[in-house]
Amino acid sequence: MMSRMTHAMDELRSIVMRAENKWTGTGISRVAMVRAEACADQVYQPMLHFVLQGSKTLSIGSRVSTYQAGTYFLVPVDVPATGEIQAGGPGLPYLAVSLTLEPVVLASLLLEGVNEPEQANEVCFGGVLAPAEMTDAWLRMLRLIDHPREIAMLSPMIEREILFRAIQGPLGGWLKDIARPDGRLAHIRRAIHWIREHYNEPIFVEQLAALTDMSVAAFYRHFKAITAMTPIQYQKRLRLLRARWLLLFEPRDAASIAFAVGYESASQFNREYARLFGLPPARDMARFKAEGQRGAARGQAARLLPRRDSMLSTSTSVEKAIAA
Repeated sequence: MMSRMTHAMDELRSIVMRAENKWTGTGISRVAMVRAEACADQVYQPMLHFVLQGSKTLSIGSRVSTYQAGTYFLVPVDVPATGEIQAGGPGLPYLAVSLTLEPVVLASLLLEGVNEPEQANEVCFGGVLAPAEMTDAWLRMLRLIDHPREIAMLSPMIEREILFRAIQGPLGGWLKDIARPDGRLAHIRRAIHWIREHYNEPIFVEQLAALTDMSVAAFYRHFKAITAMTPIQYQKRLRLLRARWLLLFEPRDAASIAFAVGYESASQFNREYARLFGLPPARDMARFKAEGQRGAARGQAARLLPRRDSMLSTSTSVEKAIAA
């Protein structure tokens, strides 16, 4: 079994090595792959992410999680995150594949009698060791890249198999919640949609709770359990990610950008920016400019920062940001 698993991982890695240094389409609906050198600070959309080589560390709200090769993790709703990747060694870049989650597909599996998963844990974003059966399904999915005529017939069945294996695992309760159109995740998604559309405006928890048909206490508890952030912290992460994008691609002074993303105090913006990214805005941009003098600034920025559409759109069809 171990030898079979090793061979499957080796073949998966050889296929994903064809990817670019960004999320690369495979020709298979909802499936993408990446061979990355850096990790994006971006808004992650609902997906199942399988690490094949190297490791990835994500900071999502108060949670910092590291995912090793051979593990998968779940993002149940749009969440702003910062992260780092580590190569598997010299000449062994970070490799991963992802499956964008489609609630209708998940719902059909549950309706067809898949064993009911346990209730979702209060905390998400944990890594899970992929079973051999899931790894084998991923391999059969990616082999379809070389057989485009077979994709329309076979990929939906393999997608359902991958999701079936995930539903049977520790994160199955979260997948069940994603499938439910009237569940807590659906209600929290309404609030997330509003915050993303109005990220530079004041928000009030009472207003968001009313939008989700929850009491203030229930809304606050569920929002934090699902995103690992309070609504205010979520909005703050959106503002800071957007500010970093503006500093790089629409060079202006830090104060004007602070006000543009909703801050009322430039000094508070500088403090919170430095707390998240490690350097205050001016020094952070100076670092990018120094890299630019070596001919790599814009390419490095593209790897580290999301494009505007990944920051502001809530559509699940939005193309993923440029890095892992």
